[in-house]
Amino acid sequence: MNTKEFGRNGWTPDRIKSLSGKTYVITGTTSGTGYEAARILLSKGAKVVMLNRNPQKSEDTIATLKQELGDFIDVSNIQIDLASPSSVRNAADEVLKTVPHIDALLCNAAIAQVPKQKLTVDGFESQLGVNHYGNFLLQGLLYSRIEESKGRIVVVGSMGYNLGIKTIQFDDMNWDKNYSPNGVYSQSKLAQIMCVYELQDRLKKASNPNVKIYACHPGASRTSLIKTNGSLLTRFIWQLMKLSPLVQSAEKGAYPELMCATEPNLDQNGFYGPTGRNYWTGPVGECTLEPHAKDKTVAEKLWEVSEKATNFKWNF
Repeated sequence: MNTKEFGRNGWTPDRIKSLSGKTYVITGTTSGTGYEAARILLSKGAKVVMLNRNPQKSEDTIATLKQELGDFIDVSNIQIDLASPSSVRNAADEVLKTVPHIDALLCNAAIAQVPKQKLTVDGFESQLGVNHYGNFLLQGLLYSRIEESKGRIVVVGSMGYNLGIKTIQFDDMNWDKNYSPNGVYSQSKLAQIMCVYELQDRLKKASNPNVKIYACHPGASRTSLIKTNGSLLTRFIWQLMKLSPLVQSAEKGAYPELMCATEPNLDQNGFYGPTGRNYWTGPVGECTLEPHAKDKTVAEKLWEVSEKATNFKWNF
């Protein structure tokens, strides 16, 4: 589908019809775009399974959603820490045991601008470990259930993919020599986006049309992402920016992932998000993806590196 069909105001959740009987699994829903995505899906009658790190925050989120939408909503939480492969595996096991059908997995959770190099339990740089490896493993573990359901995988990237070195630093994936909070964040988001199109190619080769996979970005949205992870200066600048018209609400930041999760016949080749200046805000539709994000040689190598790092071999 050509996103120009969405008109001057772009895609909005008004296009979503009843989602009764549909199930969505979403990472990172205790605040920001993930919370808004969960709220909107629930308001349309969907079942939502949240995957979050903090059980207390998850309980509070469920209470808030019930207060707003009613006690009848079908929402639950499974604990996950994307920085820990064993936690990802446990969460995926729990999903496979308790969720018989997945219409879409929304990989929304991320960390950003971690000021100093920090490693995951497996010794990976934390932003790459959480944003890319954690999500890559989760997608792989839930893939069979998504395939049975003829479902979708939605990966929330970032325009940050177009900053930094614009390729993958294979000779130093942990950035031991040149760590930079923004540089590594960009790298992690580029890795996520590259693997979307690589997975599409692999599914085509395996002649498997059952799973659709999409990449999107939220634009510049008022969320707690920077507040949670960024340095003092980054947080200060972001707080000022959040007051400006250059930044949109978290609800609008959720529109691209909702579009990718629910819009019928959406072209998988697209990259979706706000289409205004710098792609920060504006009507949601298709954005131009820079060619380096679809560099086939780099993407194939990244896939192999990711399978090795996560100790997980995808089975199509």
